[in-house]
Amino acid sequence: MFKTTTVLATMTALMAAPAFAGSLAQPEPEPNIAPVAVPAPASPNWTGFFAGAEIGYGNFDLTPGPSDDGVIGGAILGYDYDIGNGFVVGGGLDYDFADNNNVDEVFRAKLRGGYKIGNGLAYATGGYTMANTATAGTDDGYVVGGGYEHMIAPNMSIGGEVLYHDYGSFNNSGVDLDGTTAQVRASFRF
Repeated sequence: MFKTTTVLATMTALMAAPAFAGSLAQPEPEPNIAPVAVPAPASPNWTGFFAGAEIGYGNFDLTPGPSDDGVIGGAILGYDYDIGNGFVVGGGLDYDFADNNNVDEVFRAKLRGGYKIGNGLAYATGGYTMANTATAGTDDGYVVGGGYEHMIAPNMSIGGEVLYHDYGSFNNSGVDLDGTTAQVRASFRF
């Protein structure tokens, strides 16, 4: 009896094994669902006119002579063109008043070119500059530098810019004038 019971139990276990293992039918393939690409946020279009203000720090050196620094700030006006593929070119005018013994006013006419980084624009700039002083008159030179501007709204940007100014021998006096400015800027774009 022991043998019959053992044989019956073994046969029952062997017959039940496929039921515990799953169905003998072919499994249905899982549906092929392609991943959905999330579009990258569009960077803003920089094409158009802008006007605004800037304020910051300026240090102007006379050689030979003293160095002086102080607040510098004024108005900005310009135009940018978004040429695509991340690049932007433009031009602008700056007119600043300076709290500085060496320079009273600074005018600049600059070109700029840059690359868009998300909602921002990193750029290099350069062009013409003119300085007005209370004691030595007015003379011109060149300006070079760079900056970063960030769109905070569709028609509003803020940024910063650092510029080096070189006027050479100011009014052929034999005294060289150069300076560096670092300013924050805010622009309304239209």
